[in-house]
Amino acid sequence: MTDTPTPQSGVAQDVPSGPRVPVSSVVANIRDYGLVLALIAIMVFFQLTTGTLFKPVNLSNLVQQNSFIIVMALGMLLVIVSGHIDLSVGSVAGFIGALAAMMMVIWPLGFLSNPLIVSIVCLVIGGAIGAAQGYWIAYHRIPSFIVTLAGMLVFRGMCQGLLGGGSSVGPLPDSFKQLSSGFLPDVFGPITIVPPIVNAAGKTIVGSGIVLHSTTMLLGLIGVALFIIAGIRARRTRERHGYAAEPFPLFLVKTVVVSALALFLVYQFALYRGFPIVLVVMGILIAIFVFITKKTTVGRRVYAMGGNIKAAQLSGIKTERLTLLVFVNMGVLSALGGLIIAARLGQAVPAAGLGSELDVIAAVFIGGASAMGGVGQVISTVVGGFIMGVMNNGMSIMGVNVDWQQVVKGLVLLGAVIFDVYNKNKG
Repeated sequence: MTDTPTPQSGVAQDVPSGPRVPVSSVVANIRDYGLVLALIAIMVFFQLTTGTLFKPVNLSNLVQQNSFIIVMALGMLLVIVSGHIDLSVGSVAGFIGALAAMMMVIWPLGFLSNPLIVSIVCLVIGGAIGAAQGYWIAYHRIPSFIVTLAGMLVFRGMCQGLLGGGSSVGPLPDSFKQLSSGFLPDVFGPITIVPPIVNAAGKTIVGSGIVLHSTTMLLGLIGVALFIIAGIRARRTRERHGYAAEPFPLFLVKTVVVSALALFLVYQFALYRGFPIVLVVMGILIAIFVFITKKTTVGRRVYAMGGNIKAAQLSGIKTERLTLLVFVNMGVLSALGGLIIAARLGQAVPAAGLGSELDVIAAVFIGGASAMGGVGQVISTVVGGFIMGVMNNGMSIMGVNVDWQQVVKGLVLLGAVIFDVYNKNKG
């Protein structure tokens, strides 16, 4: 007599063997990958209409122009997941950029004007700004909308006051500008895949060959390999603990598509000057925040607090201190965003960061975060940020008026929120 396993609803073992995959499983998982598919579709659309989106130079510019949005969106994700909002991030970024420029160019600070020291001091000040705002929100229950709206006005005024109204301060040191405009050095030297064609006299007659940035290719291959290994391990862990896992054919297709897209982008960067330094900074921050949100107690408590603050308090979570930490983190990342903006421009300007809080918040909501708190993912937020960046870049290349660009971004944001609400109601 043989034992017949009892079927369990929603468990991966319910999927029939063979190539067929239940339509419901496919639809449920496609919702999770909708952002990636949307990003790919938008990139392909602008490539077909402009012909320049995937050019190596444009990809580098795309990363450098939108990196500060991604950086600040990582902090905004935790703020929104915890059930709050921060409207001051753009003004704080502009103020910190102005402060850094004054310290490096105008004020006689001696060795303290070194770009590295200035950057560290500015990050500390950003954390202090976040703590000042978080204190009123956490311990005095003043709505975050009001506190950060006041912060937006205060620090925009302080930014303009530091810079003397409408003037700019610069140029900033070249070593500081490397934060945004620099590229990763090629440690191992370039790789020549296709050498140029020369005639008998040694004169080049066809092209300059294909030369790749070897360090970029190596890091890209390592990154893709780690992505594949992490995906396989996560799937096996879910199956081992009896949780539902996506159908294997869908997992395979997803892994192949994402890996192929990543390798294509790595190849394009390697054709130019390699990875921008700011992209490496972004990658490190993304990895840190993925680890915090998925593997640490602090991350789980932030989600618990945003999902139900009363239940979190009853379970022993010190929500006031956690809220304070969330806003300190936001302040530090706003300061880093301000440094990146100043480094990209090569100077501090009064309008730096103006309106960027809207792009940051939009990136988080497009990434699937809930306005009610408790829901949101780091990778989805990053994809949402790149969707905003690709649209900005693509519409600019097409010559779309800035006013219409705002209209399109607003409609995309509204559509993302409607799609999220529809999925929640349907579920």
